[in-house]
Amino acid sequence: MEVTNPKYEKQGIHLIASIFTVDKGIVKVLLIKRKNNPYKDMWALTGGALYNDEDVEEGLKREMYEKTGMRNIDIKLCDVFGKKDRSPVMRMVALSYIGIIDASKVEIVKETLKTSNAEWFQLTEIPNLAYDHNEIVEKSILYLKEQILNTDILKSFYPNGFTIPELQTICETILEKKLDRRNFRKKLINLNLIYDTNEEVNFVGKKKAKLYKFKKNKENKKIFN
Repeated sequence: MEVTNPKYEKQGIHLIASIFTVDKGIVKVLLIKRKNNPYKDMWALTGGALYNDEDVEEGLKREMYEKTGMRNIDIKLCDVFGKKDRSPVMRMVALSYIGIIDASKVEIVKETLKTSNAEWFQLTEIPNLAYDHNEIVEKSILYLKEQILNTDILKSFYPNGFTIPELQTICETILEKKLDRRNFRKKLINLNLIYDTNEEVNFVGKKKAKLYKFKKNKENKKIFN
C-alpha cells in the first residue's frame, strides 16, 4: 500500500443500523428524518460516519446514541455496501448492522442536531429512503430471517415475555409463510425453550393470552430446522 497514492484519499466509512422491534406481533424498523444535506428532510436508517479514532462498533454505538438517544442495543454485523457513488459527498463504504430492542422499554429522542424526527415503520410501509438505505434495509430483513431460522435471536425481541400468538405472528411476517398454531406451540414446548409465567396479557383487543418467557438455555436451539 502506497499511502501517498491520491487514489486512497477522500474515502470514509458509514456505519448503518437497521434497528428492529416488535409491537403486538408487528415487526417495525426505526427510521430517522435527516435535518441536513445531503438528502435533507428524507427518512433514513440510523447511522453516520466513523471517526478515525474509534473502533467500528464503538462508532456505531455513538451514532445510535447521538441520533436516537438509545444505548445497549444488541447489534449484529449484516453486510457491506461499497458502490463508489453511493454517497454524493465522497467515497463512503457502508457497514450495515441489525439491532434489536424492546421498544416499550426505551424512549427515542425525536429531534437531535442532525435529525428532525424518529419513528417506527412497519416493514410494508417503508418510504423512499436516503442514500441506498432501501437496499440496506431489504438485505437486513433477509438477514433477520436467516437469524430466526438458524439462531435463538427471537430471545432478543422478547426479554420481558410474549404470547404464543404474538411470537407466531412475527415469525409468519418475517418468514412470509403461515405456521400451524398447534404445531408451533408444541414445538416450542418440546424443545424446552419457553415456560409459562402464570400471567395473562391482552394481545388483540380485550382477548387474554398466556404470557411466556424464553428459558435461559446454555444450548442455542433452533426453532426452525
